[in-house]
Amino acid sequence: MDKSAYQVSIENSVLTSETLCNDYEDCTFLNCDLSELNLAEVSFSECSFSGCNLTNVKIKHTAFKNVTFTDCKLMGIQFTDANRFLLELTFTNCILDYSSFYQLKLSKTRFSNCSLKDVDFVETDLSNASLDTCDLYAATFERTNLSQADFRTAINYNLDPSLNTMTGAKFSVLSLAGLLDKYKLKIT
Repeated sequence: MDKSAYQVSIENSVLTSETLCNDYEDCTFLNCDLSELNLAEVSFSECSFSGCNLTNVKIKHTAFKNVTFTDCKLMGIQFTDANRFLLELTFTNCILDYSSFYQLKLSKTRFSNCSLKDVDFVETDLSNASLDTCDLYAATFERTNLSQADFRTAINYNLDPSLNTMTGAKFSVLSLAGLLDKYKLKIT
């Protein structure tokens, strides 16, 4: 039996493993609760999530092809487990605290007005990414490709230029302390 959904809008629902489809294409999820759900092997293509709770979802081999998240709670997600083929994500006004993007290719990904506290970006390709008005408190960057990434309006980041590739990355003069923290300088 084909368990696919095409061009549908799912609103104000609590999704369960029984109501879950295998494939979603061009679907909209509005104010839905998917928290703690096992989304293993599910495919989302050209989908949007708005006002949804996806806290602690399991995404083993889950496909996210051109998927947008707006006003969503995505705490504790191991994006590392997702299907990496054609992975394309956009986040606006989202809470992604305690999530992991370890070793993912997220070039050109847009994070806008997001909370990224304690997020793992180790060995992630964030080249040309935008982190517009994002809070990066205790986010981990190590061997991360930040070439051409835009941090100009990001706050609370702590990056070691000797541990990351940062050619052409953009920073605000007012937040340069986040690049020099390891030197214990007093910048006023």
